[in-house]
Amino acid sequence: MNLDEIRLENDRVSLLPLSRTHVGNLLPIALQKGLIRYSPSKIDSEEDLAAYVSNALVQREQKTAIPFLVLDKRSGNTAGCTRFMNIDWDNRVVHIGSTWIGREFQGTGLNTEMKRLMIDFAFGELHFEKIEFRIDERNTPSRKAVEKLGAVLEGILRRNVYLTDGFKRDTCCYGLFPTEWEKARRSL
Repeated sequence: MNLDEIRLENDRVSLLPLSRTHVGNLLPIALQKGLIRYSPSKIDSEEDLAAYVSNALVQREQKTAIPFLVLDKRSGNTAGCTRFMNIDWDNRVVHIGSTWIGREFQGTGLNTEMKRLMIDFAFGELHFEKIEFRIDERNTPSRKAVEKLGAVLEGILRRNVYLTDGFKRDTCCYGLFPTEWEKARRSL
């Protein structure tokens, strides 16, 4: 499977293979103040965003990530980024993360539809046996969102990741198995 050709789509959202040409589309979103305050990533300048995208593409070449541009089909606008990451092909485990969408798309159901596409693809097409999410302990909205998807808190890594402001966060580790997803999927 060619990882740079994977495209996921439903009536609400398109997830397109991320490319360097998307930096211009993503920059207005990346510049929204405080958008990724719980993330260790730095995207608050064109140079930083270009380096972020380049790093994601290197990870795709190494087959450890599948990064996407998020397109909101209702408005036709770029909404942000997400990716499969920390891919462990041998143990059939993948993380969904590095997700950030503009404030105008938050709370609209876009994130749920995006995750639905990704989880269905990870379990159904890529045959992963577990999906993991890692979230700053303070990021209550993101924690509630993955819990709504059926993910279970497995533990907290204490003070394990520095953020760009120098704060060292506690990271909540969530896991999702196919049976948990099927149960949660019916209620979405």
